[in-house]
Amino acid sequence: MSKKQLATMGKKQLRTIDAPFVALGPSGVAIRDRLKHLTPTDEKVLRLVGGHLGALALGDLKARCADGLDHSAEAWAERKQGLTAQSSSRWAGSITKASQDQWALSRRCQLAHIQGLEAGVATLAHRLSQPLGEKGTKRAPGGYASKGEWFHKSRRLAALQHRLDVARAEAEAVRVHVVRGGARLINTRHHLDKAQLSEVAWRQRWEAQRWFLAADGESGKRFGNETIRVAPDGEINIKLPAPLAHLANARNGRYVLAYQVAFTHRGGEWRDRISANQAVAYRIHLDVARGRWYLTAAWRRPVVKTMPLQAARAAGMVGVDTNAPLRGWAGCGSARQQGSADTVVPLTVCSWNDYGSVVRVAFFNRPLDESAKLLLRIRSGVEAGGWDLPADDSSENGQGPGR
Repeated sequence: MSKKQLATMGKKQLRTIDAPFVALGPSGVAIRDRLKHLTPTDEKVLRLVGGHLGALALGDLKARCADGLDHSAEAWAERKQGLTAQSSSRWAGSITKASQDQWALSRRCQLAHIQGLEAGVATLAHRLSQPLGEKGTKRAPGGYASKGEWFHKSRRLAALQHRLDVARAEAEAVRVHVVRGGARLINTRHHLDKAQLSEVAWRQRWEAQRWFLAADGESGKRFGNETIRVAPDGEINIKLPAPLAHLANARNGRYVLAYQVAFTHRGGEWRDRISANQAVAYRIHLDVARGRWYLTAAWRRPVVKTMPLQAARAAGMVGVDTNAPLRGWAGCGSARQQGSADTVVPLTVCSWNDYGSVVRVAFFNRPLDESAKLLLRIRSGVEAGGWDLPADDSSENGQGPGR
């Protein structure tokens, strides 16, 4: 770094670093596994179901966008009733909810786009009103450096003002732009050479993106989902829409895939959840480029109220581990144990709690800080599959590190 840059940094006031605080944990979990060894019949059924439900979702999204702000619970129920005859009650509920979420997201993005345009127009208008070469301040930018830059920025202001007027008119008319399949993919259709795709390959991706194979979870129902049901052993059971019920290979118009899924990441947490019949949402999708099918499981976590960091430290906490495979907290506290002949033995009790285990260790004749460090060493060893203490880590009287 040059002396000029160091001098500039010395003149500028650096931002202050806030005090550490306890952040909220994740509000949801999503895990994914590949569906391997599917039979040709399995893939045919998934394609038919996804295409049929995708067409229904496309029509429902169009109806939701047409309702605009006049949407009501009665209109929602009417749309769901119309879809139920062509699918099922639960499939219809998932489709209408997805349409509502997609419309609401587009509406929020539209308002955010308007705010961004307003900020850009205000900045350009301010800088164009300043004399050429005017220096800016900490609160407001200055003018442009040359007439050429001023001219180009004036044309940029006119373009942004036009876009802002169009966006405001669309917002007042409650008209949003939604593309089922993604705007990026539909724009790729006009640049197939740059994307190195043929029209057939693009069409396959486009159709796969417009399928609908997602089901919301239901607490209290078997394994947390009645539409796409996944058993603890990994069996995938799908409720077929009414027009495709003749393809069922199980009772009650259901189809069982040949492959049994096995979630390696957070598999235990997922298995415990479905065993308790808690809600789990599933989504099946096809990666056309790789020719692979995937199943994604997702669920929400209850919001845990955080405590101030000082309050957590006051209770003798050593640390909090948020990394896989163990997650939890560890803490130590001092105590005394009555020995023989009216002697008192110093005692430190440490413990850690994480997913699936609760461990407590008692350290004799060791101070609190030393016991805390030793606990973390033991914990790291348990994660690695075993731990050994050096000879000098044995405590007095041959009692070892703890019991």
